[in-house]
Amino acid sequence: MPFAQIYMIEGRTEDQKRAVIEKVSAALVEATGAPLANVRVWIQDVPKENWGIAGVSAKDMGR
Repeated sequence: MPFAQIYMIEGRTEDQKRAVIEKVSAALVEATGAPLANVRVWIQDVPKENWGIAGVSAKDMGR
């Protein structure tokens, strides 16, 4: 059972997340030959203050 774990800075819309799930699932089916019903995708929204870029939080960078 292919399982994709995706971490993203919070703020994406439900439609954007739906698109990520659909496209990642399709890519895993294509790459592994696994049935779509066996594919799992987990999106973890990370608060901006918990995401660091070059030593600074994404929140402090205005992301």
